Amino acid sequence: MNNDQLNSINETYKPRVLIVDDIIQNVELLKAFLIPMNYHLDTAFDGEQALKKVDEFHPDLILLDIMLPKIDGYEICKKLKNDPKYRHIMIIMITALSDLENELQGIEVGADDYLTKPFNQMLLSARIKSLLRTKYYNDQLENAETVISSLALSVEAKDPYTEGHCERLSKYSVALGHRLGLNMQQLRALNGGGILHDVGKIGISDMILLKPGPLTDEEKLIMNKHPEIGENICKPLHSLRHVLPIIRHHHEKQDGSGYPDGLMGENIPITARILQIVDIYDALVTKRPYKPSLKQTEVFKIMDSEVAKGWWDKHIFEEFKAMVQEKDWLKDLPDIKINY
Repeated sequence: MNNDQLNSINETYKPRVLIVDDIIQNVELLKAFLIPMNYHLDTAFDGEQALKKVDEFHPDLILLDIMLPKIDGYEICKKLKNDPKYRHIMIIMITALSDLENELQGIEVGADDYLTKPFNQMLLSARIKSLLRTKYYNDQLENAETVISSLALSVEAKDPYTEGHCERLSKYSVALGHRLGLNMQQLRALNGGGILHDVGKIGISDMILLKPGPLTDEEKLIMNKHPEIGENICKPLHSLRHVLPIIRHHHEKQDGSGYPDGLMGENIPITARILQIVDIYDALVTKRPYKPSLKQTEVFKIMDSEVAKGWWDKHIFEEFKAMVQEKDWLKDLPDIKINY
């Protein structure tokens, strides 16, 4: 995106820039410099006021001094970058502290850029435009993910018997993945996979999707296309690349009798193996048009028999079974955001 395109966006988007400095002359200097750039501007003169303004003003970018009263710039940056609601705000530290140690500390707490006073105006302008461009793209990406998630939840909403199913799958699969020692990238994929695994059902007729009785062989073939449809819906978003294996492969079986690719054993991605187990569990313990809600003991008996047939990963199932029998098993999960 070039400057003309960014300026065109600014006419409707008008980025919000918060200036934080305890010296009024510095604030006025930055305001005078930024006013011709057509940004929404606001100011704060200490750390507590800055955090309050973040809640009220919702800035896209903060020009942040370090040596502030009450809460210093390092602590402000750390708080914002560790909070899922605010971590996408771009932060440029502008400070008189020019030694390498201070710059490294700024980078460590999450600052997106670091400039020393007196700053070069052309350089600051370029840095601001670059970071606002990145922020704009990130926001568009998040909007696209939200639309796809809404599509997935609209499928769930068609059937009152599946209410809350996606949210439960996200929680259960993240808890199981955490227990199994998966990394944060895999846990985020499981969180997103819980919501998006059945998004492909948006392409399946309601006559098949909501049919109260058994499906015909022809209807089953159509229904079995939903993992591929879902993968195609999500594939254009690079941010969902780690969720795609879950969407495509959550109906595979260990013995190769699943679909769409007939994968076997560990060729099935571990994230898909995790989600399929919690998916089956949730389907069995909840009431559906064709079956009552089953007790946990009955569910585990059924799933044990399916593991014995070679359908599901025995180790993952045993870990899941042990997990759900523990008290407070959903406590102390890592902070997961659907942002991959």
